[in-house]
Amino acid sequence: MAKKIVAIEGSYRRGCITEQMVDAILAAAAKRGAETEKIVLLDKRIEFCKNCRTCTQDKNDIKRGRCVIQDDMQGILDSIDAADAIVLAAPVNFSNTTAIMKRFIERLICYTYWPWGKMIPVNRTKDSGKKALLFTSSGAPAIINRIIMPAPLKALKIASDVMGVRNKKTIYMGRAGEVQGQTLTAGQLKDAAFSAAWLLD
Repeated sequence: MAKKIVAIEGSYRRGCITEQMVDAILAAAAKRGAETEKIVLLDKRIEFCKNCRTCTQDKNDIKRGRCVIQDDMQGILDSIDAADAIVLAAPVNFSNTTAIMKRFIERLICYTYWPWGKMIPVNRTKDSGKKALLFTSSGAPAIINRIIMPAPLKALKIASDVMGVRNKKTIYMGRAGEVQGQTLTAGQLKDAAFSAAWLLD
């Protein structure tokens, strides 16, 4: 049975470096026989978390709690749960990940068990067996950004942790968006192919 990779793309611009990288990874995975799905958050209706904690009250023997909000999030989470591997991708915006990615991440609280009276939530799944590739990009060189702007990757790491993903790989691409219409280099396309192979291994 073919493995399934689901990519969550949280950029504000279509066809940007972030989406190009997601497309390259999924194309390389498809060539290896994987089933792929790209979910562009810009195209989805995802409401803000109400912080009502209704989804966290269900007993701890389920994969995730049920949110009271009726929007596109339920379908997105169904796709993630059915996947063997996940790609979380969003560029840096104002020193962190984008607001639409953060809105998505906040709704992942349903993967935790947090009954009233307990101080902190507990992840329902300790190890889902999935892999996750975490990708972000920004204008400055990547090595500088990893030091001065760790927040974007940290947010993506926390998101994958909540979903029970322990096996993860990160890519912080620098010098992105320097020119209008920028495209991936041959080396970056090679990185995408390598990442796809790692996700399917």
